[in-house]
Amino acid sequence: MARAEQFEILILGSGAGGKLLAWHMAHAGRRTAVVERRWIGGSCPNINCMPSKNEIWSAKVANLVHHAAEYGLLTGAAKTDMRRVRQRKRDMVEAEVAAHLENYQASGAELIMGTGRFIAPKTVEVRLNDGGTRVLAGDRVFLNLGTRAAMPSIPGLMDSRPMTNIELLELDRTPEHLLVLGAGYVVLEIAPAYRRFGRRVTVITNGSQLLEREDSDVADEIGRILAAEEIETVLGADVIRIEGQSGDSVRLRIRTQGEERTITGSDILVATGRTPNTADVGLEAAGVELDARGYVQVNDRLETSAADVWAIGECNGGPQFTHVSADDFRIIRDNLAGGSRSARDRVIPFCLFTDPSLARVGMTEAEARQRGVAVRIAKLPMSAVLRAHTTGETAGFMKVLVEASGDRILGFTILGSDAGEVVAVVQTAMLGRLPYTLLREAILAHPTTAEGLNNLFAAIPKEPR
Repeated sequence: MARAEQFEILILGSGAGGKLLAWHMAHAGRRTAVVERRWIGGSCPNINCMPSKNEIWSAKVANLVHHAAEYGLLTGAAKTDMRRVRQRKRDMVEAEVAAHLENYQASGAELIMGTGRFIAPKTVEVRLNDGGTRVLAGDRVFLNLGTRAAMPSIPGLMDSRPMTNIELLELDRTPEHLLVLGAGYVVLEIAPAYRRFGRRVTVITNGSQLLEREDSDVADEIGRILAAEEIETVLGADVIRIEGQSGDSVRLRIRTQGEERTITGSDILVATGRTPNTADVGLEAAGVELDARGYVQVNDRLETSAADVWAIGECNGGPQFTHVSADDFRIIRDNLAGGSRSARDRVIPFCLFTDPSLARVGMTEAEARQRGVAVRIAKLPMSAVLRAHTTGETAGFMKVLVEASGDRILGFTILGSDAGEVVAVVQTAMLGRLPYTLLREAILAHPTTAEGLNNLFAAIPKEPR
């Protein structure tokens, strides 16, 4: 084995938490190296969060143009130019990558493009993308390996050349009829976007509802919103086999409620979950243990089973959000400096960029019941929020859970315009353990979506239900 190059900090993967840690440590004078196979900055700015939201916004504009007459504007016939949609997305990605490269140069962290594999504890052999190999060792090693789209075991699926979100976001055309397997975040963001680009979309899932982790009233309302967009949703469907090829003609044989039927489309997108990128990395040589699902096992400080090895982001089995990976960085940063931060009991929000968007923080109503937590619940339709009257975006609702014997907020959900911004208000109150009455009485600007919080919290009942 070639003699290893020694680094104080060695990071595998350049996703959100990994890159932040690299830049921080390098700025602090630590000799730092990051090994990245392909996506500089990780999947978020390249193939996931940012690109998808870019195209979703293009679809939003298309929808506004389509409904322009309702707002008093006269327009001619409008068509989607997917080449220009794609180029707008690519321009943004290129700018993001360039900014990342500037940060690496400014920090002094070395970015090494290649595929790394452990050959000994804290020692990695890197097959460089431009040829050759390097052997790197780290005093401290951080795994930022990420995840990838999972492919279900369905007869004929792989032969049909299915798309994941990566391939879909690189299309220069709109699929005539897009068949989508799954009912999670990717599906519920992408399906309406491609419908708004002017094509048919059918969502197929074996689940009994959309977004199975959310309350049934949330799933039902999203179902109504999809139906209003003329998106077909097939629930409780087992896909028996798939024939044809995506991009031409593809046929799905499915079974629902004991009956079989065939759904035909032009393209197929698979978005049925994620799987960690922990195979073929040599983690056994590093002494790093995995759980039954293949994720890296970590404790509350994000330490693995191997000494001086940590896991950051999606590969450690935590919530799969970029903002969680960024917080993983903060936990590790502070603990390396002598702190005692933990990943336990974090107040983590999420935002699903449907239209209207869905955001939540804390417990759902179903979780409260499962845990036996007595709560008081209030709901407010978005049609009761005056801001919605000005925009015409009246679909959805707000819902809050407050502890039965006190004033602490335990959970909040909003399906409506500006959901991602409004949820931050409630999250802040939860972080500060503020009583819900503070938001009930707060002077909130009029007319804003957040103003609806006044009426929502005023509707909290005196008794749990």
